[in-house]
Parts: sequence; structure tokens; C-alpha cells
Amino acid sequence: MNNKILASVNGKNITKWDVDSFIQKLDPQTQPQYRSEEGQKQIIGELINQNLFFADAVDNKMDETPAYKTEIEKAREFILTQMNINTFISESSVSDAETKAHFEANPERFATQPTANTSHILVGSEELCHEIRAKIVSEEISFEDAAKENSTCPSKDNGGELGAYAKGQMVPEYDNVAFELPIGEISQPVKTQFGFHLIRVNEKKDGEAAEFEAVKQDVYKELLSAKQRESYIGKINEMRKKYQIETF
Repeated sequence: MNNKILASVNGKNITKWDVDSFIQKLDPQTQPQYRSEEGQKQIIGELINQNLFFADAVDNKMDETPAYKTEIEKAREFILTQMNINTFISESSVSDAETKAHFEANPERFATQPTANTSHILVGSEELCHEIRAKIVSEEISFEDAAKENSTCPSKDNGGELGAYAKGQMVPEYDNVAFELPIGEISQPVKTQFGFHLIRVNEKKDGEAAEFEAVKQDVYKELLSAKQRESYIGKINEMRKKYQIETF
């Protein structure tokens, strides 16, 4: 049971819930080592130490010091600010009808994007690009070996393969060729800010229109976020008129 009392310091109980809560706040990779019996004993020991410091602070009347009152005021400001923001934002809502309408007005935003899997060879000159291409086309060397021998891109260790990516993720000059070039063909030299590329398309997939039910939650979240942002800005503008602001 979470409310099981595991220890007590000066009359203040430490429960199983306190231990579980402490572990939950640790780094996810660290948590497992403290879920054992020995690990939980260590946590109980740490909680006892913290409660001893608390009891000592009360005995020394630290809660009556100006420093304590300053920290309390800071905490009050933070808590009230967050409560107000969270309360205001939680008032935003999205109906099923609004979600459907947003999807129908913006179907392209939720469609699956076209993807391409390409390999490339990146070199410093157009002339070298032509030379390498001629050797590949004449089957004097494979594309993969040519990439390993000549490319300045780290992908050369994988025969030049970049893997699959959505349209728009590469620089425009590369992207335009990659999505127009037939599968298996090798491009002419393509100049980008990085140098000159030979591009080969290994695989391409067309984008697909989304079915509403499949993306309904994504549509809902996007519309809700937009409504919350709009309401937040509106509230800020309203408060700027209501309360005095001075900048120095």
C-alpha cells in the first residue's frame, strides 16, 4: 500500500508513497537500481536525512527569518502564476465538428509526405564528378566503391547511402533532382553549397492522403494548441490594458 508508514522523524511520517515519489523524480535510467529492497532502504535513509534538516530548521526558527519569507513570496508568485495560466488554458476546448472541419480545410497538413532513399557521391569539382560518373556508367567501378574512394561525405562508409527522408529535408538543389530522377539512374553533377553531387535514387514512395480517423488525435491536438495560443495572446493583451506596466 502506498500509505504504508516506513519511518518517522520527530512525528512526521515517511510513507511508501514518499519513497515511490522520490524514485519517480530520478533519471529514468537510474530508477531501476532504487526499486530493489536495498535501493529503497537508501531512499528511506535520504528521506530521513531531509526530514532531520526540516526538523532542525523549525527548531532554529528559520521560518521566521526574512530570507524564508522572501522564498515563500517567490514560491507564492510562481504557484499562483502557473495556476492562473493552467486554469485559463484549460478553458479552451475543441469539438468533434471543429476537428473534422479543420482536417477538411487542411488535408495536406496531415498527409504522408513523399519519401526518397538516395545514395550520393560528394566531391569538390564538377570535372571530377563527370569523371566518376563515366566510370560508373561504363561499369568500370560500382557506385558504392566510387563513393568509398572519392566522396567527402561521411555516408561514403555506407557506399554513399543516405537512407530514406521526406521531401523538403534536403537542400532544394539536391531535393529537386532526387524526387525527379527515375529509380536506379545516376544524375549529372548537382551543385549545392556543399560541393558537387552524383545522385542515385534507390527507392521512392509517393505521399498518401490521410484518413480522418487515423489522424484525428493529431488534428485535435493541433487545433487545441492553436486555440490555446490565440486565447493566451488575447488574455495577455487584455491584461496589458488592465494593469500598469513600466519598463526602465
